[in-house]
Amino acid sequence: MEDKRILYVSSEVVPYLAENEVSLMSYDVPKMINDQGGQIRIFMPRYGNINERRHQLHEVIRLSGMNLVVNDMDMPLIIKVASIPKERIQVYFIDNDEYFKRKATFADEDGTLYPDNDERSIFFAKGVVETVKKLNWVPDIIHVHGWMAAMLPIYMKHFYKDEALFADTKIVTSVYGQSFDGTLDNDMIKKVVFDDVPESDVKHLAEPTYENILKASIAHSDAVIIASENVSDDMVKFVEASGKPFLPYVPKDKFAEEYTNFYKNQVL
Repeated sequence: MEDKRILYVSSEVVPYLAENEVSLMSYDVPKMINDQGGQIRIFMPRYGNINERRHQLHEVIRLSGMNLVVNDMDMPLIIKVASIPKERIQVYFIDNDEYFKRKATFADEDGTLYPDNDERSIFFAKGVVETVKKLNWVPDIIHVHGWMAAMLPIYMKHFYKDEALFADTKIVTSVYGQSFDGTLDNDMIKKVVFDDVPESDVKHLAEPTYENILKASIAHSDAVIIASENVSDDMVKFVEASGKPFLPYVPKDKFAEEYTNFYKNQVL
């Protein structure tokens, strides 16, 4: 993978958030490619429970300052950056006081999902693409991890479809086990359609459950990885029926070789 450029877009990444399947793989996979001589960037939201002082986050003024429209509202984009110690891996944080200042990731202290999680997801997707455009950094692959990042393939294939920068970029979505119960805001599909995304192409978002959000993401991806043993039979069947190249689940001790071969032979 030497000199290949891979953009990792994730809901969660260690060491900035607690360890789970998504946050660990969102660190381990980029580290593997970095060790192979690939060029990588990682993007994640700057949740309020990330300790900026401990992790030495700082704002990148030249990248911040633009406004993104979400559901007809202008929302300021703030970009922060940090480096993972010892790994020389840069992580970019998408921030906005309205969406990400609160002291938790996806739900309040009672476990209730934040009512604007759908808008946070849209803002995150747009923020990543706009920042990569400003960096003028052309990824060969964009690899998406976690449901908060799942709008990115949709926006890449519709809202940003005419961006020459991404003409040859391939999108991979990793599928993990169930992350939340219930649904996001039932108007989510309207907010996505507002951005000139055909409603028929995101019909799964009419009921934005965890699995339906991932199905919409998969439908707009070029390849899929089953990244967890705990993916439901229904999700696995959906992936198999999608006709996309996909990598079945592989255990942690074998993922490096399997992921690399998948990138090389099925995606690029």
